[in-house]
Amino acid sequence: MREIVLGTAGHVDHGKTSLVRALTGIETDRLKEEKKRGITIELGFAYLDLPCGHRLGIIDVPGHERFVKNMVAGVAGIDLVAFVIAADEGIMPQTREHFEICQLLGVERGLIVLTKKDMVDQEWLELVQEDVRGYFKGSFLEDAPLAVVSSTTGEGIDQVREILDQMVGKSEFSEAYGPFRLPVDRIFSMKGFGAVVTGTSISGRIGLGEDITVYPQGLTAKVRGIQIHGEDAPLVEAGNRTAINVQGLEKDNICRGNVLATPGSLHPSYMFDADFLYLSSNSKPLKNRARVRVHFGTAEIMGRVVLLEDEELRPGLQANVQLLLEEPGVAWPGDRYVVRSYSPVYTIGGGAILNNAPPKRRRFKEDNNRIFEIYHQGSPEDQALLHLREAGVAGLTLDELSVKTGRFGKRFKKVLEGPISSRRIIVVESDRQRMIAEETLSLLVEKMLVILGDFHQDNPMKPGLSKEELRSRLHRNLDQKLFQLVVNDQAKKQQIALDESVVRLASHKVSLQEDAQAVRREMEDFYRQAGLVAPTLKEVQANFGKYSPTLVREVLELLVREQVLVKINEDLYFYGAALSGLQESIVDFITREGDIDAPRFKELTGLTRKFSIPLLEYFDKIKVTIRVGDKRILRERSSR
Repeated sequence: MREIVLGTAGHVDHGKTSLVRALTGIETDRLKEEKKRGITIELGFAYLDLPCGHRLGIIDVPGHERFVKNMVAGVAGIDLVAFVIAADEGIMPQTREHFEICQLLGVERGLIVLTKKDMVDQEWLELVQEDVRGYFKGSFLEDAPLAVVSSTTGEGIDQVREILDQMVGKSEFSEAYGPFRLPVDRIFSMKGFGAVVTGTSISGRIGLGEDITVYPQGLTAKVRGIQIHGEDAPLVEAGNRTAINVQGLEKDNICRGNVLATPGSLHPSYMFDADFLYLSSNSKPLKNRARVRVHFGTAEIMGRVVLLEDEELRPGLQANVQLLLEEPGVAWPGDRYVVRSYSPVYTIGGGAILNNAPPKRRRFKEDNNRIFEIYHQGSPEDQALLHLREAGVAGLTLDELSVKTGRFGKRFKKVLEGPISSRRIIVVESDRQRMIAEETLSLLVEKMLVILGDFHQDNPMKPGLSKEELRSRLHRNLDQKLFQLVVNDQAKKQQIALDESVVRLASHKVSLQEDAQAVRREMEDFYRQAGLVAPTLKEVQANFGKYSPTLVREVLELLVREQVLVKINEDLYFYGAALSGLQESIVDFITREGDIDAPRFKELTGLTRKFSIPLLEYFDKIKVTIRVGDKRILRERSSR
């Protein structure tokens, strides 16, 4: 059953860690420096067993402005936020920044806790409450429960527990969809066990002994052990705060910002399509390609914001952007992100990732608006078709398309049933479930028909193009299976015809111009008269010297296709009727004598070695005879 996770938020020294300790009895500050300085630096973890029967996981985040990146890493996996504000100080800078981050990351539920009640009088407390309610007006915390506490005296702590019990009891506990994902927030080694990673699982489930991959590195290991809140467990589900012992990897192989996930469920990318809200709290416009810090999951990666429709973006406005990362990152569509400025460092905006591995988009292209409209308003089918169109002839397998859309399993297969049956999606390989968009097939068909038409126009005497040449002209990366699908589809529709390895338009008939017709008549007569004393190719070109060598060669090939001539080798062509007569003579001779050798062949035909050897080899090749030593005998089927 899915576990609900609570995260703290608020300004430094407003009592977040003290509140967690008062609620749970667990000290979340574990570092010497944290205890020495009295401030939280790293993420801390605790849990609270509630009367409703659920265990609430708690992530305590640092409030100091220097450690906001750690705060972002903690808030990324939470379901509820406890927004902590000290009654003696009220709204402070990190109160505002933490609240902006919660909104950008899509946090939708929470409570407000005013701490240090014992430090102020009632009149001041009422003023602070009024100010806090005014600050959160119009946000997801506008009507949130508000508790006033003193973590020192314990006053109000029971009220916080009651509020949390009610909120958790009303939560959705169904399993988060898809393969397992856990953004890594901490890594350490245990002697005798190896690398251990901690984090909040955000989807799916995984159990002991299963394979798991560390992204973006792509390193695969096995789940050796699982602990949830310090207790051994057989599996981990979405929402669990967990520690996973990975077998086969060292601590140095993994770092914060990596993601542990089901193998094949993520695709590392240097680019994301995203919507981007530039916060109204910014003092100046954001310029195109501004260098920024991009936070998603527990990762912080330097990158640039490419504004697709603007040269700069004014505070408070939203834009379609591409995030160009300096290192590969992994995400699913719908994952939230935060952007912080390069220097000085502060939160400037964020939004949702819409495409986790898009092509590089050209700015100010009209098509960009259509693409982003599909991201926002398109059906799952429309979004799948968009990804397939952009994949082009390479297509996408079902698994690859699942990663691109963030949809998996039977539900996603159900989405694809309609477009596959209506042939808006074409399955190229059923075993790999590799697919292309129908538009891609149509473009290939259209291009193929144009290529063949142009070829026939330029080469009227040639029957068509070889399959391999046609495939290379269609697309340099066109694989054999997709090419064969295109050819078969058009052959079935009788748009093209296949003559062994040659492809032609079904309407194409070899046509000869007047000079070509003359060459054909003369050449056929020339070879008829030559009989078995065939001219060499050089002699043919010399005899027909008044015509172009290309025309002579094309007519020669035409006569071979029409079976008027027979090609023996690259230099010798024989008149077909003469060869047929010779074949009958050889079969009769061997039938009487039992075999034939080169001298008797020369005696039978009167031909010199120049012709007799190639002809003997030709009859071997077409399986009339077979050579045994220096003699030829009939093949069995020829002797019958």
